[in-house]
Amino acid sequence: MINFEEALKLYDLDIYTLGNMANEIREKYFGKKVFFNSNRHINPTNECVDFCRFCGFSSHRKNPNPYTRNKEEVLKEAEDSINNGALELHIVGAHNPKLNLAWYCDVFLELKNRFPQIHLKALTAAEVNYLANLENISYKKVLEKMAENGVDSMPGGGAEIFDEQVREYVCKGKVDSKTWLEIHGYWHSLGKKSNATMLFGHVESREHRIDHLFRLYAQQEKSGGFNAFIPLVYQKHNNFLNVKEFPTGQEILKTISISRIILSNIPHIKAYWATLGINMALLAQEFGADDIDGTIQRESIQSASGSKSLNGISKRELVSFICDSGFIPVERDSLYNEIHTYSREEINAIL
Repeated sequence: MINFEEALKLYDLDIYTLGNMANEIREKYFGKKVFFNSNRHINPTNECVDFCRFCGFSSHRKNPNPYTRNKEEVLKEAEDSINNGALELHIVGAHNPKLNLAWYCDVFLELKNRFPQIHLKALTAAEVNYLANLENISYKKVLEKMAENGVDSMPGGGAEIFDEQVREYVCKGKVDSKTWLEIHGYWHSLGKKSNATMLFGHVESREHRIDHLFRLYAQQEKSGGFNAFIPLVYQKHNNFLNVKEFPTGQEILKTISISRIILSNIPHIKAYWATLGINMALLAQEFGADDIDGTIQRESIQSASGSKSLNGISKRELVSFICDSGFIPVERDSLYNEIHTYSREEINAIL
């Protein structure tokens, strides 16, 4: 494991040298495979009591269209998604007192009763922390209730940047970094898996990013349950950060490569096409990433801030893009068990 200063100096390397270092690691473990899954994002509400400066999804004066779906609407959306091929439901929303822990648990249990084959990935650590405060119970109790009612894994959202001063500015009031890590650690102790994220490209520094990665590495050493790390690029529209300078393509690729080098104990690095765009996400597969997320079907959070991800992407397009980029498309389940590897002949047949 390299130290902090050595990690920071990786940014000084030219993009090709750094990319080759990261690519050697990804090819050692995964060769030319690029993983994806068939998933659907469901967001029950955008009404939020918190105010994050970077967010264009929650209902505030830049998004004057508040909504809160009822249980049957969420179940119908899930049923339609599963009928369209989704194997995973990714359920996250806002911090809305109208939707308490019992409401979510009812939805999870009903989904599992109706669709026992579906993988439920639900509630960020920020939502868990909010529900714990709302119910005046511990986050451990919230996590236990989630597990009892059918949640299979947790997404990595809400991490943003762990540095406390940056966090105070960009997402004051949201779960603190220490608690975010503790929540995932306890979830792992229940025998469950989760992902981890980092939101970058706004007001943070390179030092803040390295610090974030080192904290994730340390948590993984303790609890060992992170499946994937997802570096999320800040989306600049419809929010209140007023960032003037955005990361270049090289800065983004360097950050992904450095993530692969530092996080040697987290198996997968996901280049999330919903924030990167499909072309950059495919290029990132040569710079340490080995996953591109999935079909999504509908994406509301990143698209609210300018991403072109609203209507997802078809499996046919996804496997074609991966293959045309010189990689092997591998459909996986939510825990990275391989479901199907697509050959060029199969891809030609479905085009």
